[in-house]
Amino acid sequence: MAILAANTALTAVLTMVLAGDTRLRVRSFESEAELFAYMRIAPLDLLVVDFDREGRPAYEMVEAIRLDPRFVSRDLPVIALTRSIPPPMRHQAISAGIDEVLVKPMSPRHLLQRVQARLVNRSIVGLVGSGYRGPERRDRVPLAKPQPQPARRTTDNVVPLFPDRRRPKHPGLEPLV
Repeated sequence: MAILAANTALTAVLTMVLAGDTRLRVRSFESEAELFAYMRIAPLDLLVVDFDREGRPAYEMVEAIRLDPRFVSRDLPVIALTRSIPPPMRHQAISAGIDEVLVKPMSPRHLLQRVQARLVNRSIVGLVGSGYRGPERRDRVPLAKPQPQPARRTTDNVVPLFPDRRRPKHPGLEPLV
């Protein structure tokens, strides 16, 4: 997951709280250019972006992510942070595909809960949630069929680890017992 907040102090606090969940890999970015460079080479599971940062508005940045085919993960969930959300900003956030907007000041723990809730409901591999949530990959490589084991007597308490060497390896030869 990635964080792009308004200032380095907020970024540091949010990164520290979110990294407290050992299931999350948190990367913080200082600029949109750094974030975009990273997104061209690696997938992200979630983005936390601040409307109050300098530069291009958050909704425009999210629209750019959604439309650029060079990004590895374009359909990632986005949580936005802002001091206030007037109706025009609300419509812009919805049209850009921002999933959730949190009003600042808010508790970093609340952000952690919202991130966890977004990731649990998302089909991601191995981050949050129980079990494997990815494409079915079994039966891609055919495995050798197990060979039947020779019958054991029910009174044996020894499990043979190696094949019985007393049996003939060639048909027609009898064991020398």
